Amino acid sequence: MSDKFIAKLIAGVSIFVFTVVVILQSKIFNIFPDKTAIPPWVFFLPAFNAIVNGVCSVLLLISLYFIKRKDIATHKKLNIAAFILSSLFLVSYIIFHATGIKTTYGGEGIIRTIYYIILISHIILAAVVLPLVLFSFQKGLQMEVEKHKKLVRWSYPIWLYVTITGVIVYVMISPYYTF
Repeated sequence: MSDKFIAKLIAGVSIFVFTVVVILQSKIFNIFPDKTAIPPWVFFLPAFNAIVNGVCSVLLLISLYFIKRKDIATHKKLNIAAFILSSLFLVSYIIFHATGIKTTYGGEGIIRTIYYIILISHIILAAVVLPLVLFSFQKGLQMEVEKHKKLVRWSYPIWLYVTITGVIVYVMISPYYTF
């Protein structure tokens, strides 16, 4: 496959995912208008997502450790595992938000401000990181090391930030869940 085709594919996937998330957040689409019909396992998904994000954070940190020691094979395996888990997170996130369940953060004062700063930065960077990670993977898997290094200078810290703040957002909002 040519680089142009892969770039178009990455752009298409990124735009599609972003569009789906925006639609779900705007409540245009809701697979369970009757909240009593939501399967019980759906209510575990926010905790599951936080666990997945936490594991991804650890995998990314361990991956950095191994690449610093020039162990490319282990670095690659860890990043593939983190990518698979992040993909699983995305599917789980979409399922949960397709139910139309909404939770309002109930903290007050400075903690409310901190929560929204973390949440907004998390959302913006989550949208930015997907194409960066996909391009980083492409260059890494093709062993275009210099291009991969240039990309991961941006994608790695953003991906790590998004996974860590995903856990923080969950911990901060979970006391306000009503399910």
